[in-house]
Amino acid sequence: MRRRCLWREPGVTAVKPDNPSEPFKRAVGMAVRALAGEPELEVTYSTEAPALQGHKARLPLPSRNLPPHEVAVVRGAGDAYALKLAYHEDKIHAQFRPQTTEAAALFEAVEQARVEAIGAISMKGVADNLAANLEAKCNARGLARVRDKSDAPLADVLGMIVREKLTGARPPEAARAAVEMWRDFVESRAGKDLDKLGDALRDQKAFAKLTRQVLKDLDFGEDSDQEAEGEEGGENSESAADQEGDEQQDARGEAASTDADLEPAEGEQGDETATEMRAEDGDEPSDATDPDDGAKPWRPDLPFAHQDEWGYKVYTTQFDEVIEAEELCDAEELVRLRNFLDQQLQAMQGVVARLANKLQRLLMAQQNRNWEFDLEEGLLDTARLTRIVIDPMYPLSFKREKDTNFRDTVVTLLLDNSGSMRGRPIMVAAMCADILARTLERCAVKVEVLGFTTRAWKGGQSREKWIADGKPAHPGRLNDLRHVVYKAADEPWRRARRNLGLMMREGLLKENIDGEALMWAHNRLVGRPEQRKIMMVISDGAPVDDSTLSVNAGNYLERHFRKVIEDIETKSSVELAAIGIGHDVTRHYRRAVTIVDAEQLGGAMTDQLIALFAEERGEPRHRRGGKRAVAR
Repeated sequence: MRRRCLWREPGVTAVKPDNPSEPFKRAVGMAVRALAGEPELEVTYSTEAPALQGHKARLPLPSRNLPPHEVAVVRGAGDAYALKLAYHEDKIHAQFRPQTTEAAALFEAVEQARVEAIGAISMKGVADNLAANLEAKCNARGLARVRDKSDAPLADVLGMIVREKLTGARPPEAARAAVEMWRDFVESRAGKDLDKLGDALRDQKAFAKLTRQVLKDLDFGEDSDQEAEGEEGGENSESAADQEGDEQQDARGEAASTDADLEPAEGEQGDETATEMRAEDGDEPSDATDPDDGAKPWRPDLPFAHQDEWGYKVYTTQFDEVIEAEELCDAEELVRLRNFLDQQLQAMQGVVARLANKLQRLLMAQQNRNWEFDLEEGLLDTARLTRIVIDPMYPLSFKREKDTNFRDTVVTLLLDNSGSMRGRPIMVAAMCADILARTLERCAVKVEVLGFTTRAWKGGQSREKWIADGKPAHPGRLNDLRHVVYKAADEPWRRARRNLGLMMREGLLKENIDGEALMWAHNRLVGRPEQRKIMMVISDGAPVDDSTLSVNAGNYLERHFRKVIEDIETKSSVELAAIGIGHDVTRHYRRAVTIVDAEQLGGAMTDQLIALFAEERGEPRHRRGGKRAVAR
C-alpha cells in the first residue's frame, strides 16, 4: 500500500484543495461565455432563483458531489441564458412586446422558446441540457400536480407547444398532462400561425410579428393604434423608421405606457363591454361561455406576480443585508456561544431525540425498496421453491425489486429572530433546529436553516435617509432588513453546527418583518433542484416594526404578510407550515399549529414534519388544517 507523505517547508502555507465542484463551475462559466459570444459575461452560482440581468447570469448552485441531474440542470440554465444573449435583441423585443401583463407573459415565453430552439437544433448536447433545465422548472412550478386547465399557466404551456413545433421535442413528462389540457384550444385557434413560426426562426422581427398574430388568435391581441400602425406600415416604412423614427417610436411607446397606467379601469371596462357585445351578436362559438375552454382572461399562476398591486413598498433596500452567520461574530465567540447551547441541549435532548427517531424511522421506511412476488419473469424466488417440491406441476415463481417513490426533498427552517423571542424561546428554537437538521440529513433530506430580523431598532439607516430626504409621506417599509443564513442546504451539518450558537448572542434579536422574510426564504427554495420543497416557519407573533408602523397604517405589515402567505399556499409548489409560540398562527396559515410553551416546540416541529411526510407516503392525516397544542 502506497502512503503519501505530506510535508512542507517551514513558513510555507499549505494550499487548500479546491471544492470538487469548482472546476465544473469554471468550465460552465467559460462555456456560457463562449456560447453567448460575451467574454465579459459574469457567471455566478447561488441557491437563489436563476436570473439573467444585463451581463450577469446567476445559475443554480451545484452540490459538491455533482450528481448528473444537477449537472445537466446547471448547464441547461447557462445554455438558456447564453442563447438569449446570442440571438435576442432587446430593442426589437421592446418594440413588439404587448403592454398587458397576460399577453406580455405569453410573448416572453414564445421568444425564449425561439432562442432555445436555435441552440437545440444546432447542438445535441445543448438540446439535452435545455431539456433537463425545462423539466426541473416544470417540477419546481408543480405542473406535474395540475389537475385542471385553470391551474396550468398558459404561458408555460404555449412556450412548450412552440418548442415542440420548432424542434420536434415533446414536452417534459412532468408537464405533459398540463400541455394536453390546453393543446386542443391552442391548436384549434392558432395552429396555422404556429406552423409558420419555424420559417422565421432566425429572424426575430418576423418571428415577433407572427407571435403577435398567435396572441390575437388566442384572444390576447391588442387592437391599439400603435399596433395597427406598426403592422400596416411595418415593411414599407421600415427604412425610414430606422433612420429617423427611433426617438418618435420611443415617445409613442412612452405615451402609450403612460395612458395605460393612467386609465386601467377604462381599458378593462372597454374589454368587458366588447366581450358582451360579441356574445350578444352571436359572433362567438356556442361553447365560448364555458369557463373551461380557456377563453377567460388568464393571469400568471406564479407567486408574487402581482405584488405591485398589493400597496406595499420599500423606501430603500440600500441598507438591507443577507449575511452568513459566521460573518456576524468572530470564531472564538461563536465557539463559546455554541458550547453554551450544547449545555442547554443536554436537558431536553432526550425528548426531542425520541421524536426525531420516530421521524427518521418514517423517512427510512419510505426510502426502503420492496419486492413484487409471484411474477412470471424476473429473479427466481428461492423462498417459494418448496411449492415445486410439494407439487412438481406448480410453476416457478419470480420476483422483482420495486424502486422507492420517495422524492428528493429539501426543508427550510425559517426562525423568527425578533426581540420577543429572547430567552427560552430562541434557545429552544435553536436546539430543535439542531436536532431536526441532523436527523433529516441522516435521511438524505437537505436542510436549510435561516433567520430573519432587522439591523437596528427604530428604523436604523433607512429611517435616517427618510428624514434626510424630507420625510416624504407613505414611505412604506422603513427599516434595515437582516436575513441570516445559519446553514445552507448544501452545507454539511458538521460545518454549520456552531452557527446556531449565534442566536444566543445579545443584541442580535430586534424587529421582525415576516412578509419579506417569507419571500426571501421562498425564492431561495424554489431555486433548488429537489423535487419536493418544504418550508417551516417558527414565530411568536405577527410582524412588528415600530419605525414602519409609525408612518403607515397599523395593519401595513400584516396585510402584506397575509398576501405573501396566500400566494405561496395557492400558487407555489413549496409546502408551507408554521408553528406559533404563544401566538395563534392558525388564522394566517392553512397548515399550522400553536403551542403555549416553548418546551413543546420540538414535538410540534417533529409532528408537523411527520404529517407532511406521511401525506407523501399516502397515509391519511387525522388532523387537517390548523390546530392548537395543549400543554402536557
